[in-house]
Order: sequence, then C-alpha cells, then structure tokens
Amino acid sequence: MISALGSKAMRSIKPTLGDILLWLATAFPFALAILLVATMLTLRPAHADQAVSDKCGGKDLMAELQKTDPAKYASIIAAGEKVENGKGIFWKIEKPGLKPSWLLGTMHVSDTRVLAMPKGAAEAVASADTIVVESDEILDDKKAAAVLFANPSLTMITDGSTISEHLSPEDNARLEAGLKERGIALAAVSRMQPWLIASSFEMTGCEVRRKTSGAKFLDQKLASDAAAEGKQVKGLETLAEQAKAMSDLPIALHLKSLIQTLELGDKINDVNETMTDLYLAGNIGAMVPMLKVIEPGQKITDDDTAAFEQRIILDRNKVMAERSTPILDKGNAFIAIGALHLVGDQGLVALLRKQGFTVTPVN
Repeated sequence: MISALGSKAMRSIKPTLGDILLWLATAFPFALAILLVATMLTLRPAHADQAVSDKCGGKDLMAELQKTDPAKYASIIAAGEKVENGKGIFWKIEKPGLKPSWLLGTMHVSDTRVLAMPKGAAEAVASADTIVVESDEILDDKKAAAVLFANPSLTMITDGSTISEHLSPEDNARLEAGLKERGIALAAVSRMQPWLIASSFEMTGCEVRRKTSGAKFLDQKLASDAAAEGKQVKGLETLAEQAKAMSDLPIALHLKSLIQTLELGDKINDVNETMTDLYLAGNIGAMVPMLKVIEPGQKITDDDTAAFEQRIILDRNKVMAERSTPILDKGNAFIAIGALHLVGDQGLVALLRKQGFTVTPVN
C-alpha cells in the first residue's frame, strides 16, 4: 500500500489486503461511500439503530504498540518519516503576485476532533474567496446519491449476477450476518458492487449514527458553510468520476477487500481511532505502515496493487492538480481533500510545486 502514496522511498514495501482497506477508508473518496451508504441505510427496518449503537469507541493501536513492542513502534515511525510530504495536514500555497491559498488534508468523517481543524485553518477558510473540495456535489448528498444510483454501471453488478454468486457459501453467510447486524437485508443490496457493500462495514457505528442523524463530515461541512455564506464552492471531481474509478477495478479485488473488511469486524473501530490520532498529530506518512500491525497476513497480487495505485491514487492526484491550478492562479482559495492525496512524490503537494507554486506546511 505504501507504494500507492507515490513516494519512491516507500515502493519497496509490498502492499497487503489490509492496505487496500486503508486505501478504501482514507485515500479513496470516502465521501462518496458515505453518501451511498447513507442511502443504503434508508433500507433498514425500523428500530435497527440499536444494531450499530454498541460499536463505538476503539483503542489507539500505536499507543498500545509503543508499550508492548517499542521496536516495531519505532519502525513504523521511521517508515513514516521517509514518506515525502508525510508530515502535516495544513499547507500554505504561494506564488508571486497572488494572495496565498491554503491546502487542508482531511478525513471524511464527522468526528468533532477532526472538524476542529488545525490552528489557523478556520481563519483561512473565513478569509478565502473560494472553497474547493473533492466534489461540490456533496452539498446535496441525497441528490448526488440518486444520480449515481440512476447510472447502474457505476454502483451495480451489471452482468446479471449477484454478490452471492461471487462468494463461497461461507463468505456469503458471513456477509449476510454482517449486513443483518447493520439492519440491511442481503437481498436489498445483492446486486450492488462489492466496494459499496464493503463501505457499509468500513464506517464505524458512531459515524453511521452521526450521518443518519444529519451530521456532516469535514469536507461537506466546509462546503455547506461556505455556500450558506454565499462563497463560491468548487469541486475537483464529480462523484460519477469517483465511482467510475472504483468500478474500473477488477471485481476480484473488491471481493478480497470485502472479505477482509468482514474479517476485521469490530477491529475497524481500533483502525479508525488509530488513523484519527495519527491524522490529528499530522503524521500522515505513518498511516500506511501502521496498518501492518493489524493485517492478518494474506497477500494480494502485484497486479492488484498496480491497478489500485494507478486508478485510485495516481490518476486522481493528477486530475486534482490539473483542475486546482486555474483556481489557485486566482489566489485566496482554500482546498480540502483527503489527506493521503497530499503525500508522496506524486501527491498533490509535490504536483503543485511542479506547477510553480511554493507549498509549505503551516504547523
């Protein structure tokens, strides 16, 4: 997975299935997954909220590892140090003759710790002329989800098969039980693409409840607040483009990720808490090596790795850089995108520097 972040120093470490899970939860447009999963959750029977109400919390795996295996903890930190632009989530973008712009790496969650943003970010948002997010379609999530579901090729298995036909009887039973626990009937989602079904398990119970109660994740809140203030809100991608990127990947890869997510079970809460703590510390580069402490050992193929890296990370980084440049050339913009898109030698920080901008960490 580390190679997906684009850093040459990281490419010697072979990605694993656990890494794919992290990509799906942070690097991939999780905002899109949240919108679609929220729509899926409307299919739940009444009073099903209790099924997810006990799945909150989670422990910081890094803090635990620091006590139980200091050497392994140190190796994770050292690996993170090698990631180009892997430290910091808030960056200043400058070019002579222009007002400064700003770049914030986000987590697509509604956790109040994340919503608080680093020092100086709120002031930068308030003074910016334009707010830029991955997709401005998140301003109306119900409408966006409806548009996506209206195009079956983006979210559905279109060859006439169902998800059950692609799984072993054991894995299918596990999937059915997991969905039932979340209040979703397998029959209701049986023709959805595996990555979308997996997203319903990648979201923690707390995040599901916050979302269904109307809470906004960071990117969405920034866009909504800006629109309410009459500011210009722009997106660097469409949700359809994001879904297309995901649906372009082989179904076999998505099935592996789905089963891996099911196997993690409640441990996803620990993963989320650990990633959140690393994010709040601005240590984005350590996210990927951290995940290896929970990975059960099953490997994916080099072809899987290359396909995911190219389609979900590198291709999208280039699009974001190209589409943000004209906006940044006007100055005084605030860009908020998933934090893992910033790091590595092909991350947005590096790509913007190649466009002639000076990009420096604020904190």
